[in-house]
Amino acid sequence: MKHYHIVSRIAIYMLAIVMIIFGVFYFLNPHDLLLFVPEFVPGGILWVYATGTAFILVGLAFIFNKMVKLAGYLLAGILLVFVLFIHLPNYLYAGDKELQLAALINMLKDTAIAGFALHLAAGAYHQHLHLENSD
Repeated sequence: MKHYHIVSRIAIYMLAIVMIIFGVFYFLNPHDLLLFVPEFVPGGILWVYATGTAFILVGLAFIFNKMVKLAGYLLAGILLVFVLFIHLPNYLYAGDKELQLAALINMLKDTAIAGFALHLAAGAYHQHLHLENSD
């Protein structure tokens, strides 16, 4: 039987709930978030729904402790793409100081969550990225 430190599990559950809420928000407000999809990326609103789905699935993976390694690495990847292709350009080219500050806050928030996701993924020793029966 595996024993987890209760504070660590609470932190993981907190992140999972936040990710599920973010995912639901993507489904409730897809057209508001479509503004953040770069114009050069084909697919438009499909990316908003795909991201919302990914956030919900990541949250569920963390809650049920299934495929945590994969979920953590994918979450970190998505968030780092957000930092590089959405928040950083918004920060650099914002004409308004308030918009620039909001972009900086989002950049820092997503970087912090990506770091926590990487920590979770690296700590999921018993879970493998490949499909095996030896889990």
